Amino acid sequence: MNNKKPMPSTDPKIMGRIIKMLFSYYPKLVPITIFCILFASATAAIPAIFIQQVIADIEKWYPTGDWESASKVILPKIFILIVIYIISTIAVTVQSQLMAKITQGYLDKMRCTMFNGMQNLPIKYFDTHKHGDIMSHYTNDIDTLRQLISQALPTLLQSSVVVVCVLGIMLYFSVWMTLVVLFGVFCMMLISGKLGGGSAKYFIRQQKSLGETEGFIQEMMNGQKVVKVFCHEEQAKEDFDKINNQLFEDSYKAHAYANCLAPIIMNIGNVLYAVIATVGGLFLATNTPNLSISGMAFEISIVIPFLNMTKQFTGNINHVSQQINSIVMGLAGASRIFELMDEIEETDEGYVTLVNALIDDNGNITEADKHTGMWAWKHPHGDGTTTYTKLQGEVTLNEVDFAYVEGKNVLTDVSVYAKPGQKVAFVGATGAGKTTITNLINRFYDIADGKIRYDGININKIKKSDLRTSLGIVLQETNLFTGTVMDNIRYGRLEATDEECIAAAKLAGADDFITRLPMGYDTELSNNGSNLSQGQRQLIAIARAAVADPPVMILDEATSSIDTRTEAIVQRGMDKLMEGRTVFVIAHRLSTVKNSDVIMVLDHGKIIERGNHKELIDKKGTYYQLYTGAFELE
Repeated sequence: MNNKKPMPSTDPKIMGRIIKMLFSYYPKLVPITIFCILFASATAAIPAIFIQQVIADIEKWYPTGDWESASKVILPKIFILIVIYIISTIAVTVQSQLMAKITQGYLDKMRCTMFNGMQNLPIKYFDTHKHGDIMSHYTNDIDTLRQLISQALPTLLQSSVVVVCVLGIMLYFSVWMTLVVLFGVFCMMLISGKLGGGSAKYFIRQQKSLGETEGFIQEMMNGQKVVKVFCHEEQAKEDFDKINNQLFEDSYKAHAYANCLAPIIMNIGNVLYAVIATVGGLFLATNTPNLSISGMAFEISIVIPFLNMTKQFTGNINHVSQQINSIVMGLAGASRIFELMDEIEETDEGYVTLVNALIDDNGNITEADKHTGMWAWKHPHGDGTTTYTKLQGEVTLNEVDFAYVEGKNVLTDVSVYAKPGQKVAFVGATGAGKTTITNLINRFYDIADGKIRYDGININKIKKSDLRTSLGIVLQETNLFTGTVMDNIRYGRLEATDEECIAAAKLAGADDFITRLPMGYDTELSNNGSNLSQGQRQLIAIARAAVADPPVMILDEATSSIDTRTEAIVQRGMDKLMEGRTVFVIAHRLSTVKNSDVIMVLDHGKIIERGNHKELIDKKGTYYQLYTGAFELE
C-alpha cells in the first residue's frame, strides 16, 4: 500500500481552474451573481458621501435657522439613499439565492465528475491507495470547496470592492487622513501575512492528516473480525492514537493561528479609529490645509464620515483575513480533488467488439439485437468492411512476462494454451502468480512482454469492456451490493429477466436457501450481505456469473469459503455452469482440480509442470508431492 502521498497544493492555478469551471457550469448565473455582489458592495460605500453632504448642509443652514428650506435639500438625499438601500437589499437577496444554487450545483457536478472518472481508473489505482482516503475526497475535500465557493470567494470579492470604493472616497475627501488609514492597514497586512501564512501551512497538513485518519478507520472497520480474532484491539488503539494525534497537532496549530488573527486585526481597527478621531481633531484645531481630489477645505463634515469609512475599511480588511483559512483549506481540498480527477484513466485502444449473434442456414453470422446465448467478435477493417467471428473461447498466453514493479518480475516466460471448452487449473503456493495470470487475461494489468490472444485476436485489439463481458469471474472475496438478492444476481447482466436470474440461482445451487429467506429473492441485502453466511454469499456470486452467461469463466478460489456439504451442491452447479465453456480455475484445494483437462503448477512466477491429474501423478514431481503430502496447499 502506497502511503506516501504528496502534500496538497495551494497553487494559484488551482483557484483559476475553480473559477473557470464555475463559469463553464453556469455561464449565465455566475455573471448575474457577480453583478449583484458588485452592486451591493458599491452601494455600501455610498452612505459616506451622503453623510458628508447632509452634515455640510446642516452646517450651512444652522446659522440661519431656516430648517424648512434645509429639509427641502436634505430629505431628497435621504430618500435617494433609502431607495439605494432597498435596491441593494434586493441584489443581496438575489445573490444569496443564486449562490446557493451555484454552490450546490457545482459540488454536485464535481462529485459526478470525480465518480465518473474514478470508474475509468485502472485497478492499480485502487490497489495502491487507501479506500478511506479516496472517500475523503467526496466528504471533507468537497466540504472545504463548499466553504470556498459559498463564503470565501463572495466575501473576498465583496470586501475588495468595498475597500476600493471606500479608498477612492477617502482620497476624494482627504489625502492626509487616507495616509493615516493606509498606515494602519499596512500594519494589519503584515500581521495577516505572518499569522495567515502559519495558519495556511497547518490547514494544508490538516487536510492530509484527515484523509489518512479516515483511511485508517476504514481499514479497521473492514478488518474488525481480524482485529478481534488476534486480540489486536490495544495495538489498533495505539496506531489510531498516533494518526489521530497528528491530526490534532495539525488542526490545533492551524486554528491557534487562525483564532489569533481576527481579534488582533479587529483591535488594530479600533486603535486606528481612535487615531483617526484624534488626528482629525488636531487638523481641525490647527486649521491644517486639506489636500484632496475634491478641493474641499478640512471641516467636521469630512472627519465624521471618515470615522465611519475607517471602520468600514478596516472591517472589510478583517473580513478578508478571516477568509484566508477557508481559501487555503478550499485550495488544499480542491488540489486533492483535482489530483483524483487528473489521474490517468485506463486506456483502451481496442476496436474489436463483442456482439450477440445468430447463424443463418448458410452458416453466416449476423448481429442480433438481444441476448441469444451466442457471441461473436465484430471486427471492423480499414477498407470499411466488417467481419464476424464466432466466439470459441480459445485463450493463449505466449511467453508472457509481467511485473507490478519494474524490474521485479512476477511472471516469467509463461505460456498457456486453453482450447475451447477446456478446464485449465492453476495451482501453486501463495504468491506464485496464479491470480496475476487471470488479471492479465482481463487486462486489469497489461503485460510487459509476450502476447495474449483470444480466439486468435490480440487482446489489445479488443475493447476492454467487451473483453470483460466475455469473461465471467467468481472471486474468493465476494462483494454484494446494497439491494435485493435479485438485484445482486442481475448485476451480472442488467437486462436479464427475473426468470433468467432464478434459473441462474438454481444452476448455482442458490435457489434453495434464497427461497427460505424472509422475502425470498426480494430480501434486502446491505453491508456486503452481512446477514448471510460466507457460503451463501458465494453462491449468489456464482449465480451472478451464471446469469451473465459468459463463454469463458474464471474461478478464483470460488469454493474455498464453502463447507464440504455446500461444496458438493455448488460443484454440481459449477459443473453445469462450466459445460461448453473455457474455464480457468485457481485453487489451493487440489481435490477441486482433479477433473481439469490441464493442471499447471506455478512456482515463483514460472510454470514448472503441466498436464492432467493422472499425468502429473505419474511424473511424481511437485504436484505429486503436494497431492500425496497434503490436500491443502500452504
